[in-house]
Amino acid sequence: MQDEDIALNSVLGLELNRVFFAVRETANKQKIIEFARETLQSERAKRPDSAAPEGPAS
Repeated sequence: MQDEDIALNSVLGLELNRVFFAVRETANKQKIIEFARETLQSERAKRPDSAAPEGPAS
């Protein structure tokens, strides 16, 4: 099941990346970023065993 989740997330990430670069308006790109951030945060909240970094790696 975890392998399927990883594969699905990879496909979704690639598709989101394609849409992001197809969009020209900065405001719409910001909406895409916010949507992706909210989705990732909600997925992490569902998985208590997953490690969520506090910030960007240095």
